[in-house]
Amino acid sequence: MSNHAYESAAALRPRRNAPTALSDLAQRFSLAPASPADASALGSLSVTGVSVDSGDVAAGELFTGLPGFKMHGASFAAEAVKAGAVAVLTDAAGAAIAHAQAPGTPVLVSDDPRAIVGPLAAEIYHHPAANLTTTAVTGTNGKTTTSYFLEAVLSAHLGGCVVAGTVELRVGELSVESPRTTVEAPVLARMMARAVEDGVGAASLEASSHAIVLHRLDGMVLDVVGFTNLQRDHLDFHKTMEGYLEAKARLFTPEHARRAVVCVDDEWGPRLAAMTALPVDRVRAYPGDAQCEWWVSDAAVSLTDSATTFVLHGPQGEEIAASCPLPGLVNVQNAALALVMAIRAGVPAATAVAALARAHNIPGRMQRISQRGEGRGLCIVDFAHTPDALELALEAVRPITPGRLIVVFGADGDRDQGKRPMLGAVAARLADVLVVTDENPRSEDPQLIRDAVLNGVRSVRPDLHDVEECTTWRGDAVRRGVEICGPGDTVIVTGKGHEPFLEVAGDFIRYNDAPVMAEAVAAKWGRA
Repeated sequence: MSNHAYESAAALRPRRNAPTALSDLAQRFSLAPASPADASALGSLSVTGVSVDSGDVAAGELFTGLPGFKMHGASFAAEAVKAGAVAVLTDAAGAAIAHAQAPGTPVLVSDDPRAIVGPLAAEIYHHPAANLTTTAVTGTNGKTTTSYFLEAVLSAHLGGCVVAGTVELRVGELSVESPRTTVEAPVLARMMARAVEDGVGAASLEASSHAIVLHRLDGMVLDVVGFTNLQRDHLDFHKTMEGYLEAKARLFTPEHARRAVVCVDDEWGPRLAAMTALPVDRVRAYPGDAQCEWWVSDAAVSLTDSATTFVLHGPQGEEIAASCPLPGLVNVQNAALALVMAIRAGVPAATAVAALARAHNIPGRMQRISQRGEGRGLCIVDFAHTPDALELALEAVRPITPGRLIVVFGADGDRDQGKRPMLGAVAARLADVLVVTDENPRSEDPQLIRDAVLNGVRSVRPDLHDVEECTTWRGDAVRRGVEICGPGDTVIVTGKGHEPFLEVAGDFIRYNDAPVMAEAVAAKWGRA
């Protein structure tokens, strides 16, 4: 991210967008005027954009007030109109609110505005996705890594790529921090419209399960969608793993995509592949007997540059020799998925392999802060925040660690409490030295979260040998990890990755693991 010029989100709009008559939109999407006065205003109005966020409305746009989990979006109609919105779209409950908030502003009503806002945005921005090569990756872990691998490959082939995911929103050289894994449909549509305007040829998206359920990817048919894995996460939202799988499966339908590529290394991948009506390629990176069209062999990690070479075998007898710039078989899995998705999107295999090898230092994903050599230890920041992801991360760096493996980690507050002792047990089993710290306590007592993690540590290591608890500040724990790291050691800080804030007792405190670790490395060994 650091190589791009940061702008406000408004800069990601198209410079010019041909207006669309509001009466045409009302007819096409069965939008009913909330009152006779609203009906009489339709004929003379047109819109040049759409937004669901009153703080992100531009002049001439349609504001969509969606029902929310805590507040109705129509409550912000006055702010939207002040920013330049010319009309409001909402549901029946929101219409009265919008009229009270912004009297005189036309209000249109839909039974389910959230379900239509994606197709509505596509219409207003003139279906920009149809002019790009589009991909989206879903799954519990690996979405960001795979999407950045795809961004590198698609850019090499098509001259630039939209990035929209957990870390950033980017069109060309314009980039802003992303507020969530998958932004609302109007933001995606306007980013793609800007990309078409600027001659960018592709888009690499991350698709969260929440976003799929909440219709944020509606309104476009993606060229290729990919699935990484399904692991324990977000059960506060989906309730069961079956519900979680069903949410993911909604993306793998003809309404959303043309082709699918599915990793079948876990129990959920084969089930998803069997559920989809799309043409599907199945990919296997780990040893196993799952039926597949593509599989990996000869994976070998380099102790010197932390890359992993492998051979990808295809359905027509292809043998593609490739190099993943990140360590571990889990990243080979991400790389193999990206390669097959790129090939199915029309990228020549040779172009894809060359671009993949250069796609290193993804923010917060096995991000190397210090490389081993000249007396330095290997220092890494990684987003692993579930038990499965932590296990894979530690297993990935163990083969490139001749000395001790040191992990700095914690667990989230106000989230799945069951995974806290599981994280502690995984760390105690696979790492040599543990530094337990805070992640995002949110509204919970940080000590209670750490106690739950330490209970899991005790289940494996009852005497808490080589276990430290940092009760002050996460940055202190990161510095402690670097302080005890020797030349042959690896210290990996997990849980937050790219995240730019700590969330503590309702406050969002600006913080990122990577620069804190970089400063600790510079203090100990000098700057690289």
